[in-house]
Amino acid sequence: MVEWLFVLALGLSCLIGLSLVLAGLIGRAPNGYLILWLASLVVVLLVQAAVAVGMALVGARASVSTLEFFGYLIVAILIPPGSVVWALAEKNKWSTVIMGFSALTVAVMQLRMWQIWFGETYF
Repeated sequence: MVEWLFVLALGLSCLIGLSLVLAGLIGRAPNGYLILWLASLVVVLLVQAAVAVGMALVGARASVSTLEFFGYLIVAILIPPGSVVWALAEKNKWSTVIMGFSALTVAVMQLRMWQIWFGETYF
């Protein structure tokens, strides 16, 4: 796991998550711009996955469990698109809040992935 990519994913997921929750609480229904915010997070996660696979192929291993790390990473990639599907099925302000919470969930999963990879907490 690369630290700058972890910090980027963590910061972006917190920023997007809080912004979407706030947008939902003030009454914004999901739209293309809000979905693009979440899509940018998925792109960063896909880059993180590609780097992690590359590192694993050259022999890098997680301190705790490499399999568990990749399990967290795959689920973190799947959560935001799942929330977008839900948001598009039911377009109201609460769908935007759910999209925000999905990004915040990714932030928590990023912290857990750091713990799994390095065997220590980031903060």
